[in-house]
Amino acid sequence: MTDASPGMSPEFRVAREDLSRFMQAALAAAGADNASAEAVTCALVTASRMGTDSHGLRLLPHYLQALKGGRINGAPNMQFHQRLAATGFLDADDGLGHLAGYTAMKRAMDMAEKVGMGAVAVGNSSHFGAAGCYALAAAERGYLGMALCNSDPFVLLHEGAKPFHGTNPIAFAAPVTGELPYLLDMATSSVPWNRVQQYGAIGRELPDQVAADATGKVSRDPSEIAALLPLGGNGFGFKGAGLGGMVEILSSALSGMQHGFKLLPMGGPDMSTPRGVGHFFLAMNPVAFVDEGTFARGLAEYLADLRTQPAAEGAEVLAPGDREWRCRAQRDALGIPLDSANQLAYAEIAEQYRIAPLIQLD
Repeated sequence: MTDASPGMSPEFRVAREDLSRFMQAALAAAGADNASAEAVTCALVTASRMGTDSHGLRLLPHYLQALKGGRINGAPNMQFHQRLAATGFLDADDGLGHLAGYTAMKRAMDMAEKVGMGAVAVGNSSHFGAAGCYALAAAERGYLGMALCNSDPFVLLHEGAKPFHGTNPIAFAAPVTGELPYLLDMATSSVPWNRVQQYGAIGRELPDQVAADATGKVSRDPSEIAALLPLGGNGFGFKGAGLGGMVEILSSALSGMQHGFKLLPMGGPDMSTPRGVGHFFLAMNPVAFVDEGTFARGLAEYLADLRTQPAAEGAEVLAPGDREWRCRAQRDALGIPLDSANQLAYAEIAEQYRIAPLIQLD
């Protein structure tokens, strides 16, 4: 299959400002308040600028559908309950997970500023896009940040026959003086479920050893996929399964939510019942551990040594985040690409909500 459909351009690119304008207008038309629309737009555009296409602009149609169906509260009254000096719980009131994520991380940073660390469990939330967005928000303010989230079952246990864990991402970011942050954002599955959907939409074959059909047999055809393999694949999947379990405990057990195996599917068909997703956020202030400047020097030396290590032939050694920052610079200059499936989806949104369509860059 080809990546282009009749009437669709394979080189369709848009400016991030135009994409932000379109998203905020669509979300508002679907019932999201200003804070929710801004949070979703910030997270999706951040992900798309960095090349995380599976968790970027392609998710907008899903959020609009969930708002329209009533699953997500577009104008939530989120309540934060501080438990101790460095811990708290955020009730997201079934709102958009992006607003919950940014709100919880800000609360965590506020505590970290005062007592060195801040941890916030979030309950009654929904899908929050790319976990890295919230860890990055901490690093941009000078803190180390972590973001975790559970999700409905897509991933086989090690030697399991049926999906049990969600993709249960782990994100970690750290500030780097004079440079863009160190940023790790990974699923505990071999690939995210959205990657399967993305590849299916453009007719692309999956890599080997990342997903399986309904019988548990590894498959590369997106149309056959019923489950993902845990990080490590068939041979070492106990590592990914163990990490997925850690994320589950911090996201659901610590927030009082039901674990991911019992969550309603993200993709429906029920788009009216809230799902009760859980998140966990941690912010750490470097000067609460060592004298000011010590952490910055140590991280700079570590990254310098890492990036100068010899690489395999034809390859390059990169630190987590390096690839994303390069992609962001390129997309800021040339525009953010929309594949044929997303071109069609955004054209339909523009018509449905009577929004000025995206403008293709020259």
